[in-house]
Amino acid sequence: MRLITLFASLLLLAACSKLTLSNYDQLKLGMSFKEVTALIGEPESCSETLGLRACVWRNGEAQVDVSLMADQVVFLNASHLK
Repeated sequence: MRLITLFASLLLLAACSKLTLSNYDQLKLGMSFKEVTALIGEPESCSETLGLRACVWRNGEAQVDVSLMADQVVFLNASHLK
């Protein structure tokens, strides 16, 4: 029974993901990190090198990469979004 509950919970979380093609299409160059997270949620990870912040969002095979400089989006890339 616990396994069924866990599986149902995981499916529900996956269905609630903000990492969709529709949300990705709303991302624009120049947006702030706060605006990005409002659309697609918190990133899985971020790293910073020489003032360039690179963040990654993942949900299964779906992935979005966003790079920001001075808190503004300068690069967007996505794969396997639905």
